Amino acid sequence: MRNRFLPLAVLFWLSLLTVVAQPARRPVEIVVTADRDDWTYKTGDKVQFLVTVTRNGNPVKNASIRYEIGLEKLDPTVKETKTAADGKLTIDGGTLKTPGFLRCIAWVTVDGNEYRGLATAGFDPQKIEPTVANPQDFDTFWAAAKKELAEVPMDTKMTLLPERCTEKVNVYHLNLQNNRKGVRVYGILSIPKKEGKYPALLRVPGAGVRPYYGDVVTAEKDIITLEIGIHGISVIMDPAVYTDMGQGLLNGYPAYNMDDRDKFYYKRVYLGCVRANDFLTSLPQYDGTNLAVTGGSQGGALSIITAGLDPRVKWLGAFYPALSDVTGYLHGRAGGWPHYFDKNGVKWNNTKEKVATVAYYDVVNFARRVKVPGCYIWGYNDETCPPTSMYAAYNVTTAPKELKLYQDTGHWTYQEEKDLMNNWLIEKLTKK
Repeated sequence: MRNRFLPLAVLFWLSLLTVVAQPARRPVEIVVTADRDDWTYKTGDKVQFLVTVTRNGNPVKNASIRYEIGLEKLDPTVKETKTAADGKLTIDGGTLKTPGFLRCIAWVTVDGNEYRGLATAGFDPQKIEPTVANPQDFDTFWAAAKKELAEVPMDTKMTLLPERCTEKVNVYHLNLQNNRKGVRVYGILSIPKKEGKYPALLRVPGAGVRPYYGDVVTAEKDIITLEIGIHGISVIMDPAVYTDMGQGLLNGYPAYNMDDRDKFYYKRVYLGCVRANDFLTSLPQYDGTNLAVTGGSQGGALSIITAGLDPRVKWLGAFYPALSDVTGYLHGRAGGWPHYFDKNGVKWNNTKEKVATVAYYDVVNFARRVKVPGCYIWGYNDETCPPTSMYAAYNVTTAPKELKLYQDTGHWTYQEEKDLMNNWLIEKLTKK
């Protein structure tokens, strides 16, 4: 392994690619904000966006600011350019008559370099309703799928990775059989060495194709951890292999077989998460009660989905869940990643068969069925997983839930958010 000698803590954080780091600062900053501290309004209220351009913390005089305003991910309704004499500009953003999000994106060019900022105002976001259909046979479909999974032996293969083990934790490359013979689930399993019974945490991945390093840091806090991949391939190969696969064989995987609910790519993925829990709950070191699941983006989706599918899950932690209300674009607003029906995909994907298939896989319909407490974290400025789509799922969740908003964040997280989620999960799992 190319990275085998990196410190384990570094390997752990490198593996959390779903929880993306805060963008680096640049010498010139263009900051856009809304005129209320929480960026949240009632429908019909008017928002003003405030734009500030600074260099070395000082205002950039006579900055020419180009800006656009409109619904997130859709074509803007306002496009203008104005000069900010003192580096500051106030923009009348208008309002929304129905629940949703209005976004202002601004650009400035200084010394030949372009800089970009944005702010997003929410209008009654907790009243956003989903657009995706809720199939009458949804529960029957997934009950049958889980029954088929249960009939397939796990055929567990564990390989100790001595170079990743620590004084307190044994680390394994795990290989399980999924929902069909020869179809596998791979991951990195970390188990406390000390004899005893422990809670378990399943970490599910964001989109893409990559190696994994496991969550040894949490395992050292007396929690069994399993970090899985979704593609049915080993997770300890050279990173270059995953780059090649991501650009080749697995390029566009979220839409594979989208016209057939039984062959759709994500069916095996969702069942793989349940299979991972089959394994965790079978371990002699498992305490028999405490099981949680967490992830970000695609992993945020898989966290909600796994909790909705598997009653053994007791808590879920989701950062900015993808795959939420993906049909929003067909109803005049943003849909969730991977944006099947946006202006780039609608021509190919807006068919009766594909629209029907996604209803069985949309996070919204699993969120309806979640019965356990969840911690959710996202920001209004997310351009990958639009907040409209995430609220559509969150709002139908009737289980106990906590939403921690960091309004100015996009598809990335502050360290404080990571700490908050990890502390919440550890507290729930260990009852400390």
